[in-house]
Amino acid sequence: MPLVAYISMMWDRIKKTVLGEAIDGQLPARVTEAIAHQQKQSEILIAWVQVFIVLTFSTLYALSPKTFSADVMFAPVPYALFAYTAFTACRMALAYAEKAPGWFLSLSVIADMTLLMFLIWSFHIQYQQPPAFYLKAPTLLYAFIFIALRALRFEVGYVLLAGATAAIGWLVLLAYAVYFGGGMSQITRDYVEFTMSHKILLGAEFDKVISIIVVTLILALVIVRARRLLVHSVAQATAAEDLSRFFSPEIAEQITRSESWIEPGTGETRNAAILHCDLQGFTKLSMERPANEVIALLAEYQARMVPIIQKNGGTVDKFLGDGILSTFGAAVATDGYAADCLRTMEELSEEALLWFQSLEANGKGGIAIRFTSAVGPIIFGAVGDDSRLEYTVIGEPVNLAAKLDKHCKQEKASAVTTLTALKTARAQGFIPRIKMETRKNRHVDGVTGTVDLVILKTPAYL
Repeated sequence: MPLVAYISMMWDRIKKTVLGEAIDGQLPARVTEAIAHQQKQSEILIAWVQVFIVLTFSTLYALSPKTFSADVMFAPVPYALFAYTAFTACRMALAYAEKAPGWFLSLSVIADMTLLMFLIWSFHIQYQQPPAFYLKAPTLLYAFIFIALRALRFEVGYVLLAGATAAIGWLVLLAYAVYFGGGMSQITRDYVEFTMSHKILLGAEFDKVISIIVVTLILALVIVRARRLLVHSVAQATAAEDLSRFFSPEIAEQITRSESWIEPGTGETRNAAILHCDLQGFTKLSMERPANEVIALLAEYQARMVPIIQKNGGTVDKFLGDGILSTFGAAVATDGYAADCLRTMEELSEEALLWFQSLEANGKGGIAIRFTSAVGPIIFGAVGDDSRLEYTVIGEPVNLAAKLDKHCKQEKASAVTTLTALKTARAQGFIPRIKMETRKNRHVDGVTGTVDLVILKTPAYL
């Protein structure tokens, strides 16, 4: 391998190790909007933290004993806190209005540090001491709070600006103390003399500046890595949200939370209930009416049925043209799969009647919805190949639920299930609200022997 290529490869590895995974290409607008929303929420959080800082500083100042005389000519702390409170209130309002421009946020960073440095500078006047007095004030430690505060926005620029402002501010205070405190005669190299007097030890002050710079750079590095992780997380969350529009929420959750790569041919056997919804008369209607009207009718039908299915714990397995195949206890195993299924059938029958009456009132009648269900052991798993996968259910209940549609029409019922399903549902706590009638020894195509059926009848739109 050529030396240049080797160096380039190693440099890429170092960047990946230090900065984290790179962001490939330009982010979609919706991902960018999601990140912007997160940053706006961060601005509100920062504003509230600033409010907490103001309250903390004010409380500490009010409770702490004052070591300066009551007739001192200048006590700047109340003025500094008042100015900072006003600025924080303005920042809070802009944060909630989501109208804080970048220049204002930068000004906020500089204002934080300026107020802090002004407060430190004022100590020598307030306590009537030489300027070198304020260099020993522990108040400088608050600078690290303000630097860390900027990390909440996940933008490295504001962290660097805060660190740079703090470092420059302290150097300015150092220069002021040297120039107005007696010049070079105030500088000492004796650490003991430094600690016991108002002498200035340049090494100690440069240590403070170096500490500020190092902490800032470490935080900046953390922000770069965290921001990349944030972008990846938001992108994945957006993808998962989109996924749930094409799959049921339970399937989408299984895909996004899977601990290993999903392979075709993997499945599980479990007891479940299968519910089949079929829009009767839709084929004829689709040939007689305009395409837009047909699709709008189909969308309204699905919009009415799907929420009821999902509300009762059902999972929409697939849309079969004018049919809906849903499962209970397949994607996520439950102890009440049969009860949930029959409870859903009752609610769907009632909703179907309301929809039919609405269509009749608008002159769009001529259709009906029938529901069939069955329970028993099924296989739930992924099928397809590596390029295209689909979760599906396989088993006798799936076939039986589809075949019962014919009997639903023959019995003039809004819904048909099996006696086995009803008994299982009752054992799981189901109490019917709609009258159910039993039909013994019915022959079902493709099923050996006879099947005992249970029918639900709603008023005679069927």
